[in-house]
Amino acid sequence: MNVVIKVNDEIKEKMIEYYKDKKRDKVIPYVVFQAQDEDTVITMYESGKVMFQGTSADVDAAMWGVALENTNEKKEEKKKENLKYYNAPSVGSDEVGTGDYYGPIVVTACFVDKNNLEELKKLGVGDSKKIDDSKILKIAPQIAKLVKYKSVILTNKEYNEKYNKDINMNKIKAILHNKVLYQLINEEKPVYEYIIVDEFAREARYYEYLNGQNNIQKGITFLTKAEDISPAVGCASIISRYIFLKEFDKLCDSIHMPLPKGAGRDVDEIGEEVVEKYGEDKLKEIAKVNFKNTDRILHTMIY
Repeated sequence: MNVVIKVNDEIKEKMIEYYKDKKRDKVIPYVVFQAQDEDTVITMYESGKVMFQGTSADVDAAMWGVALENTNEKKEEKKKENLKYYNAPSVGSDEVGTGDYYGPIVVTACFVDKNNLEELKKLGVGDSKKIDDSKILKIAPQIAKLVKYKSVILTNKEYNEKYNKDINMNKIKAILHNKVLYQLINEEKPVYEYIIVDEFAREARYYEYLNGQNNIQKGITFLTKAEDISPAVGCASIISRYIFLKEFDKLCDSIHMPLPKGAGRDVDEIGEEVVEKYGEDKLKEIAKVNFKNTDRILHTMIY
């Protein structure tokens, strides 16, 4: 197996030091050094390319690939790239509720242009998971007045009807993201440079999930930690969380019980109370029954 990577000066020096006791005496034109580490031969060229040859070539190359991503140069490059997305008028979407046993899944798409950036920054726009719920309840209505947005709510009853061996959580998320993005872009017609989604699946896989769907939104940029990079995704995250909290409160009121968020052991205790008071069907109406919590609550396997 042969793997070639390109390294910068910082990684070059680290590699030269790392392999100094494993260098071969052989002198090769245009080669800085050649070394052997276990069953891998490493050849560094003056151009900055490094070739790894051997059965473990991919593993050895990956080690330096990770190191390269953590260099100051790469971090600066990433920072500049992120600023490109931060400052551009964009449409972004994010979801809330996928990790909660109780409560709906909410997906929101937002459009943010340059005119709103300063006000949104003052409000503290970012990932809703990093903002406490009391602040979400305060700032979300203000954000909603500044941006164009579309949201969709999927109740757990609907989720349980859709979820099966062919339709998993990521497929459901892809369908919901596509729905709000297409709706926002085609109804509001915003002038944007990017459509950004927090990456929960690779691009090819995301579009595979949408096979058979009508009105597929193309041209999406998938970013990891997008809610920290794109104000549009940050706004979508906050508005989704706001709607989730409101719907969650309604759910608690409807069964006259305070439901816990998340999917921890406290969720199981309340689930047993729900089943005891209302029956198993009520649990299937208010909870995501494919979660392992259901097995523990009902003390049986769910098929």
